[in-house]
Amino acid sequence: MELLFAPLEGITDHIYRRLHRRYFPGVDRYFTPFLSPTQNHVFPPRELRQVLPENNRDVPLTPQLLTKNAADFLWAARTLADMGYDEVDLNAGCPSGTVTAKGKGAGLLADRDGLRRLLDGIFAACPVGVSVKTRLGVRDPEEFPALVDVFNDYPIVRLTVHARTKAEMYAGPVHPDAFAAALAASRAPVCYNGDVRTAADVRALQARFPRLQAVMIGRGMVADPGLIARLRGARVRQDALRRFHEDLCRAYCDAFGGPGSAIHRMKAIWALMLPSLEGGEALAKPMGKARRWEDFTALADRALALPRKGEDALGGLAGRYSEFCGL
Repeated sequence: MELLFAPLEGITDHIYRRLHRRYFPGVDRYFTPFLSPTQNHVFPPRELRQVLPENNRDVPLTPQLLTKNAADFLWAARTLADMGYDEVDLNAGCPSGTVTAKGKGAGLLADRDGLRRLLDGIFAACPVGVSVKTRLGVRDPEEFPALVDVFNDYPIVRLTVHARTKAEMYAGPVHPDAFAAALAASRAPVCYNGDVRTAADVRALQARFPRLQAVMIGRGMVADPGLIARLRGARVRQDALRRFHEDLCRAYCDAFGGPGSAIHRMKAIWALMLPSLEGGEALAKPMGKARRWEDFTALADRALALPRKGEDALGGLAGRYSEFCGL
């Protein structure tokens, strides 16, 4: 079964991915935070940095595209194919209101005829494999059988299903029964996504869904960077997390021209890591308030000395991340 690293905007950029791959091997494929091709047919510098081959050496990577226009998707896919990519991912799952209001992301699910027209255009001329990340529906998981009927008409290389609706965002329980129905009905290989935080979660999915082709993990992977490495039985250095953190700090200071923006980026990462550590919650408030690099690194050093919680103690990562970062 494939183990995939989901994209997280503002966290899993090319710097994070490259260093994660160095210290924690085992991820089968990483995905970029979504790129938004427009009719200008030019990647902005920030997006271009995410996909330049020299920034992703030795990282198995699929760029994710957010658009409702087939011509824009095809331009981006051809450009990425020229860079050497063999797969692109259509984002039909982002539940953000600013995205869905434009009919993109999970907004595509509200108009099945429009979704079919988009897929017709994409699969008529796309030079690389196309995977799709989706949700169970807009408001009700019962919408998904009709969506599967649409997806089944196309040679999708992987259908990643976040087991919630658009309306549910990232809150509340997932819908394993609705996902089971999707798994049974889909002609494409299916990947599970949604509230996977521990190795036990992955093993439970394997046991419940023997036909499952892949699991995609996002916040749980940032909370525990060695999760997939341990599942794969890879050898991880005892000091890997500390070295990973130190290299991230240096790389972000270099990339952002100083510690100011680097602190902001590292806080977003620690917002997901702290709840996974014994006593980590006590450091969340002071770390969130830290402004000086010296104060932040002193708190990070204390956090790095904390032991990990037991797997059954993890939970609520999405909510804590939003609260910690002031989102």
